[in-house]
Amino acid sequence: MEHRINRRITAPVVRVVGDNVEPAIMHLKEALRMAEEKELDLVEISPSANPPVCKIIDYQKYLYEQKRKQKEIKARSAKIVVKEIRLGPQTDDHDFNFKLNHAKRFLSEGSKVKVDVFFRGRTIVYKEQGEAMLLKFAEALLEFGKPESMPKLEGKRMMMMIQPVKAAVKKPAPKPAEEKPSSEEKEV
Repeated sequence: MEHRINRRITAPVVRVVGDNVEPAIMHLKEALRMAEEKELDLVEISPSANPPVCKIIDYQKYLYEQKRKQKEIKARSAKIVVKEIRLGPQTDDHDFNFKLNHAKRFLSEGSKVKVDVFFRGRTIVYKEQGEAMLLKFAEALLEFGKPESMPKLEGKRMMMMIQPVKAAVKKPAPKPAEEKPSSEEKEV
């Protein structure tokens, strides 16, 4: 248990608070009697205070509400999704624009985008082209996302992360449920 309740409270004098209870400092026995009269529990909320603070509440209901609040916080927390887009150092304009549109969609959905240029074989000599490609890509996405860092070369890959801009993020629309044709609409 994370809280002391009822007879497990050890302090002789406590500060009592709660709904429909006038805050007061009293002996533990009086506080327990008051809680029993209301058919509730006396829960030690702040044991380090002087005197310790106890609240008259329904302890099981209190635990349930705490768990529910924790679930809501967990559900609301952002889950970061990273989408990856791969380019070559000599990617032509059509492919570049095609991948750029994908990146715009990913960023507007709230995902991060990892863009990398992969150098195959001897194309590693075109590092400047790869860096220019990534900078051009980031510049085209400035409305939707901002780069977290400058392009970095790691082995045969040059990478760059782009995070979404808050204003560009929109929540995806719920998918409409497919309607089943009624018996009258079925083809024979």
